Amino acid sequence: MKQNPESTSFGTENVTPDEKTSKVLGVFDNVATRYDIMNDVMSGGIHRIWKDKLIQQIAPRPTDIILDVAGGTGDIAFRMYKATRGQAEITVSDINESMLDVGKDRAFDRGITNMQWQPANAEELPFEDNKFDIYTIAFGLRNVTHIDTALADAARILKKGGRFYCLEFSHVDNPIVKKIYDGYSDHLIPKFGEIIAKDPDSYQYLVESIRKFPSRDLLKQRLLDAGFSSASYKTMTFGVVAIHEAIK
Repeated sequence: MKQNPESTSFGTENVTPDEKTSKVLGVFDNVATRYDIMNDVMSGGIHRIWKDKLIQQIAPRPTDIILDVAGGTGDIAFRMYKATRGQAEITVSDINESMLDVGKDRAFDRGITNMQWQPANAEELPFEDNKFDIYTIAFGLRNVTHIDTALADAARILKKGGRFYCLEFSHVDNPIVKKIYDGYSDHLIPKFGEIIAKDPDSYQYLVESIRKFPSRDLLKQRLLDAGFSSASYKTMTFGVVAIHEAIK
């Protein structure tokens, strides 16, 4: 499989794939405890609406077996738990154990004991073929070193007819909105990172990772190339984010 060009890009730096994986781990080690606060600040709380829309589109059932990839702090998993009245079998995986620790603490605080937490790389998940009904990855795919490898592994572990969902930042099409959005991203997001997370460099990386992420149509094609039978997407908030759906 021809590998994606993002594998050697870390923000504006050119790095080896191994260096990228290590650097991404460092970013989320640094921001794990303040990750959710920063999401609220950066998006003005709108990320909660985007995530709620994702769950509405998925409409998970109590009988579903669900995997949330790059889901360390549990935002998506907890919504799935609520939507299925705590009956679905939910596993949260993340390459970064600091993020998983935050998620586990949040689950403990909520009295949730029947959720699994699995350290794992999205490119090589430790699960058998054809296991899951639903695979989700929210604001995590752009941080994966080899995106195409991760998409192929998603197809592998999903059952026939299983559904893949990716909620991710996208590219704004309206030139006026884009100018405002780019100015906000360049000047305010790193500043928020400096003030709140004490780490402006990590949030500058996050801004650059959004810009390097594939276009919606390109990601749709790459899902098909990875083995999915159909793929589609819908945008929200002027194209700031998109929900990608694919069926195995």
